[in-house]
Formats: sequence, C-alpha cells, structure tokens
Amino acid sequence: MTEKIIIPSVSVSYARNGTSTKANALGMRPMQERAYERRGEQYLLIKSPPASGKSRALMFIALDKLANQGLKQAVIVVPEKSIGSSFHDEELTRYGFWMDWQVAPKWNLCNAPGSDNGGKVNALASFLESDDTVLVCTHATFRFAVDKLGVDAFDDRLIAIDEFHHVSANPDNKLGTHLGALIARDRVHMVAMTGSYFRGDAEAVLSPLDEAKFDTVTYTYYEQLNGYAHLKQLDIGYYFYAGAYSDDILKVLNPAEKTIIHIPSVNSRESTKDKIREVEHIIEELGEWQGTDPATGFQLVKTRAGRVLRIADLVDDDAAKRERVSAALKDASQKNNRDHVDIIIALGMAKEGFDWIWCEHALTVGYRSSLTEIVQIIGRATRDAPGKVRARFTNLIAEPDASEEAVTEAVNDTLKAIAASLLMEQVLAPRFEFKPKNPANEATPGFDYGTGGYDPGKCNVGFNEESGKFEIEIKGLVTPKSEEAQRICQEDLNEVIAAFVQDKHAIERGLFDGEHAGGETLAVELTQVRMGKIIRDRFPELDADDQEAVRQHAIAALNLTQQAKEVATGGGAGGESANTAFVDGVRKFVNVRDLDIDLIDRINPFSEAYAILAKTMSEASLKQVAAVIAGRRVTLTVEEARDLAKRALKFKQERGRLPSLTSPDAWEQRMAQGVEFLRQMKAEAANG
Repeated sequence: MTEKIIIPSVSVSYARNGTSTKANALGMRPMQERAYERRGEQYLLIKSPPASGKSRALMFIALDKLANQGLKQAVIVVPEKSIGSSFHDEELTRYGFWMDWQVAPKWNLCNAPGSDNGGKVNALASFLESDDTVLVCTHATFRFAVDKLGVDAFDDRLIAIDEFHHVSANPDNKLGTHLGALIARDRVHMVAMTGSYFRGDAEAVLSPLDEAKFDTVTYTYYEQLNGYAHLKQLDIGYYFYAGAYSDDILKVLNPAEKTIIHIPSVNSRESTKDKIREVEHIIEELGEWQGTDPATGFQLVKTRAGRVLRIADLVDDDAAKRERVSAALKDASQKNNRDHVDIIIALGMAKEGFDWIWCEHALTVGYRSSLTEIVQIIGRATRDAPGKVRARFTNLIAEPDASEEAVTEAVNDTLKAIAASLLMEQVLAPRFEFKPKNPANEATPGFDYGTGGYDPGKCNVGFNEESGKFEIEIKGLVTPKSEEAQRICQEDLNEVIAAFVQDKHAIERGLFDGEHAGGETLAVELTQVRMGKIIRDRFPELDADDQEAVRQHAIAALNLTQQAKEVATGGGAGGESANTAFVDGVRKFVNVRDLDIDLIDRINPFSEAYAILAKTMSEASLKQVAAVIAGRRVTLTVEEARDLAKRALKFKQERGRLPSLTSPDAWEQRMAQGVEFLRQMKAEAANG
C-alpha cells in the first residue's frame, strides 16, 4: 500500500450560498449581469475566474452592441481552436433574453480547415464585406488579418479578446501591438476577458495609457466559489519528491477522485524524456490494464480494489487516437455523466477553456513557468457539480539534489512554486478595502463587524459575505489621490502582489535570510524598499504619495492574507476549517493590536511560506536550497541605497537626526548603511 502524503497547503472554505449560479429574469448569472450593466462602455475589461460564464456575458454584450449601439459586426478572438466551441449557438431567449446567439457555421473559423495565415484570413476579409454579424477566430488568424488588412478594416466593429492575458505591452507581442493600434485609432469597441490578468513573465498586459481607457468589471474567485451550490473547499499544495515522479505519484493521486494529471514538459527537469513511457508507468501504478474502450478510446484499468477506471490519454503521439479521445471528452451528451471518465492524462492540452465539471483534483507534475497557466489549470477543478464538495490542486516538484548540475535551476523552480502558491492564496481570498483610521469613521451598511459591532475607539474589521469584501481600518495609511491610484488599489492589488512574489531577490531574502526569514529589518527592507521599487517601476506615472499609497495597500493585502492563514490553520499547515476561518483569522490578527502601517511593514510576507516549505521538503534539501541562495547573495545596489537614503531623510525629519550605524534598531542601522554606501560611492567618484 502506497503511503499517502498529507500535503501542507492553503485551504479555503466557502459558504455555498448558491448565489453565483442563480439567473435573473434575462437568464444572467451575477457576473454576467454585472458585465451587462457596463455594456455601453467602448472599452470593457472583464476579470472573472474560469467557469463564471464570461463567454455568455460576451454574447449578451455583443448582441446589445449590434442591435442598439450602432456597431456593424462582432469579431470574437480566442487563443486556440478548441475554445471556439464556447461561442457556439445559444438559445438565450429560452432563459429570458430578447435575442438568441447565432454564428453561421462558415464564420466559426475555429472549425474551418486551412492555416491561420491563408484561407482563414481571406475568410475573415470576406466576412468584413458581408452583412453577417458574428465571426469567431483564433488570436493567430486575427493577427495575420490585421497584418494584411490594416486596423482601419475593423472600424465600427466590436473586437472581443478571450483569454486576454495572452496579450502583452512588449513590442514583440504582435497581438498587443495590434490592439494598441486599434485603441489609438479609437474606431472599434473592445471587450477583453480573462481569468487571470497577470502574465507569468511579469510583463504588463497593456500600456498604462491604454489600460486607463478600459472600464473594468471584476468578479472574484471568492464571489464565484462562495456562491456555488456544491463545492465547499479548495486546497492548494505543493509536494517535493526524489527520484522518478511516476514512482511517487500515488502518494498524492487518489484514484477515487476525478483527476486531471498534467505530466511534465519534455524540456523540464522532471521529465524522463519519454512521455509515452511516463503515461504507461502511471497506468501501471494505478492497476492492471484491461484494454481500450472501442467507442471512446479510453484506457480501462482495474485497480487493486477491483474498480475499473476509465482513463483518457491525451499524450499519445498517434493523432487519430488522440483525436478520438479528445472528441469523446467533448461529447455534449456526456457532460453531466460523472462516470464518463475518471482520470485524464495530458501534457499541453486540457488547460484553458477545458470544461470537465466533475474534476476534483488538478495534479500538475513539474513547475509551470507561467502563473497564469497555473491559475488556468486550477480553474479546471473549480467547477461546481453535484456531490463535489472538495477540490484540490497539487504541484509535484523534484527536490533539489546536491549532486545535480542543475541544482540552481531546481532552486529556482522551488521558489517559483512558492510564488505561485502565495499568489493563489491572494487570488482566492476575499477582497480587501483599506481606509485610514480616524475618529469620524462610521460603520458601513452591509458589513458585519463581529461581536460587539463597530467600535469607534479601535481599528475595525468589517466583512460583507455576499460581495466577499473586507473593510479594514489602518492607522497611518496613505490614501490614494489620483483616479488611477484609486483604481489600482481597488482593482489591481493582486497584479502588484504577483510582481512582488515573482521578484527573485525578494523571495530569496524573505525565505532564507536571517533566522529562517525572521527579523524586522529584513521585513521592512522587503516591504518598503523592494516593494517600493516594484511600484515605481510598474507605475512611473504616479506621484510619490500615490506610489506609497499603492505600496501600503498591496503589502497590507499580502500580509493580512498570510497572518489570517496562520491563525486559521493554527500555524502554517493546511487542514479543513469552517468557511469563517479566514475571516476569523483576519479579525483575530487585527483585534489583538491596534493595526498601523508600521506594524504591517514589519511582518515578513514570506515567513508563513517558509513554515510550509519546512514541513514539505526534507531537511537536507532545505539546507541545500539555503546554501545555493547564500552563495549568490548580493550587497546593496545603488537604487536600494538611494531608497534607504530617502527613508533616512524622512527619519531625520521625524527624529531630528540621521539614522545611526551603531543603533540597536536593525532597521535604523540598515537606513544608515544606505546613506554610508552613497557617501562612499560619492567619495570614490571624487577621488577617481
């Protein structure tokens, strides 16, 4: 019997109040209704998790733009052909809407033969000349069409971009360049949709100037999952293994759970370089092969318990076999049949847009370089389905091996996995809205302030369960002044946090400097200096006060999530908890002290991640990781020294003296080191 691993993880529980799946009189679920209210906007960005109904939201908006807003046509652009099926005909009038969604078969270019840069471009050109109103094509077809036809060919049309995170403001990103040109011409309407508005490479999706033109509709993971009827708990964890992953996979794979296994990319360290043998090995570990189902192509495997598993192999190099399996998975008549398939094994498939409501476990082997890809994979398991109470995501990662040449790469993968976990905790949590504490504050209607209600004499925590929002008072908090800074604090804190947790310097120091990531000096250096630099680089157009406001809001959101997790899980390990555990965790943390921004800045954002890492990884490997990071530690950079010197100046204004190198306060010492570093550099330049 294979020993099961209890994986320390974040575990988020939800109320299951059923609201996110209920439709209004027009047949719209809450997210769709929220988006439809903004249908008059020329540029609309919908940020909403997988399975929340973005495709249908677009249908409602597009039909209104075509009928009531004077647009000629709608061009729906999806990242890959398989996602084109999300925009097949829908009888919306059956559910109360005033018109059905119809796409003429010849204009769904995702189903058309031929290459993206050939017949499909010509077809798109013909569509633009026709009287028909809706076309669906891939990102690639659209890119080639804009190259050939120019942006003005799309005037007075709706351009809808699905999975918008594929776009980038980088000049090398062709789709991003085309969209920038369309926005500059300002003759189209645009609806952009994404489940994760950050990219794995930390590139901005749009330039700040273009982004400012978009009106944003945000529907959070918390709102989505809290409003489900069935799914109550979502667990996320990473597990390290030694040797071949296929030998250890049954420690984390439960054959009784509906599972999608993503085996590692052939270019990754985890891959054995023989993907076919890896699939065979997983099947052998699960039980005895019984043959292939002739109708579906699924592998039939009898477990030791006597149950026959139906396994879909999407890795097979035989295109005909793979297509038959893929077609069987898409069979609409089987969508509500829980027993149709038990396990899906995939490599590059079954991620974005793949809809299998019964999936309970997304098991990914090897680190995925893109945080967006991880969000998409997790989204495969977060559909609501009868009898599905718990879902989980597990990332199986090779432990760093001291004898390996690629030990540095292994350490990088480890840090990236932790970054992904931290970010997902943030994405899944309720939304934070912070306000400065002052005597004139009052309770906000609709928010629950806990036992005793609102107390004017202390920092209060209000929670609105329906919207999934916290309202938290913090002493000394800087309020954002400009509209853009306010928008960032309300909408984009997760994007800022994504940049911070992906910052190699920050995560290395936060996890492995000092007493396993302890020490207020280190914490303040990370929260103020490092996060400050990230904010300045990301939002150079904001003034210094607004940059500081964004920094404070982002660090408060990250650190409160981490502290709530520690309280809720009793000190770092995962485990089942009531759906109020996270809310209680925030309340407990805030209530035991008066919350001020200085206190928040003195918490290391990575200390809880270290606690989990120490439970998950063997002691030898943990030491190995620490040694690798210690070996590449760098001293102060000029930019960090300048930032410390600025903070030293503020210190002088408040205390009447400069920070001292011999101060018993470590943070004061660090500021003094920044001043001294610049003084020495200046002296060297003068003598040179």
